[in-house]
Amino acid sequence: MPTVRATIKPNSRKGPLVDIAEDGTLTLYVRAPAVEGKANKAAIELLAQHFGVAKSAVRLEAGATSRFKRFDIDM
Repeated sequence: MPTVRATIKPNSRKGPLVDIAEDGTLTLYVRAPAVEGKANKAAIELLAQHFGVAKSAVRLEAGATSRFKRFDIDM
């Protein structure tokens, strides 16, 4: 079960987009606002699509209220 570190950019005009940094962290650009977990839900959907897994295989492990998040992905 790989762990992915990501930075979320809510309300982004670029999104939905996944950008990979040299250190392996991801920047997720999502259009959803950071209100009531909408950006987290959009980030989970974007990661599932990016890795080709079901949305239920992606879990937010840390950072629910932070821009810096850690996800576990069942592959």
